[in-house]
Formats: sequence, structure tokens, C-alpha cells
Amino acid sequence: MIKILFVCWGNICRSPMAEYIMKDLVRKEGLSDVIYVESAATSTEELGNPVYPPARDELKRHGIDCKGHHARQVRPSDYEKFDYIIAMEDIHYRIMKDRFFGGKGDKITLCMDYSSHPGEQIDDPWYTRDFVIAYNQIEEGCRGLLKHIKCQTSQF
Repeated sequence: MIKILFVCWGNICRSPMAEYIMKDLVRKEGLSDVIYVESAATSTEELGNPVYPPARDELKRHGIDCKGHHARQVRPSDYEKFDYIIAMEDIHYRIMKDRFFGGKGDKITLCMDYSSHPGEQIDDPWYTRDFVIAYNQIEEGCRGLLKHIKCQTSQF
């Protein structure tokens, strides 16, 4: 089982969008039994909250359901549990590496590193109010990540 964790600040916009976009892509590829996807936050601000309504609406426009999501925070044990830890911005990478993972960061990459714009940040739509751009960037990153995983894994 390949395990992916998407991470943003509050786990109510970008990282759950990535989680459910990736779950949808994985399901459509028939890989749900070999790829597990989850998401988390670096902060405690939104713990227990569902996906933010405009993010939920954008997912719904693409036929993706995110019912049942409740924001959770990254845990130190996530470093060992997950094969891929995908941050939305550099700040998430630094927080996870320094605060949660004891200086380890080799499993952490940016979502856009798997796109045609590696290194690019995905701006927080909570502030920009542009959930369409966030969705499009996240989807491109997820498609690229799935392609990368399929190329790296002989079982597919």
C-alpha cells in the first residue's frame, strides 16, 4: 500500500481538496486498493472542522464528494506512516520538518513539484478567494504525483 498525506495550514481548503481530488483520480484508475490518501494541518486552528464551504462547492462542481472530512493536525508518527508527504507551501514543509518530524524532510515535497511548475506555491484560497485556481493547481499536482507513483512502482 502506498500512502499519501497532503498538508496545508488548517486542513479545510487546500489539503482536503488535494485528498479528495487524488482519491477520485486513484478510484478512476482502479488503484484504490493500493493507494491510500489522507490530509492534515500544520496548525490547530480548524481541528474537527469540515471542508470549508467554497472548497466543498468547488469539489462538488467536479463531481467530487468530501463528506465526512474533519480537520486533523499532522502527528510525528505520520512521517513513518506515509510514503509521500505533500505540502502546499514551503512554510508547511518547514513546520513539518522542524516541529513534527525531528529535522527529517526527505519524504516531503510540494504539490506543484509534480506539475509543470515545480517549486510553485499554491496560494491559500481562504485569503485569495480563488478556489478555481487552487483546484486547478492541486489537480495538476495530483495528476503529476499519480503519474510519478505509477512510473516508480512496478506493481502497476
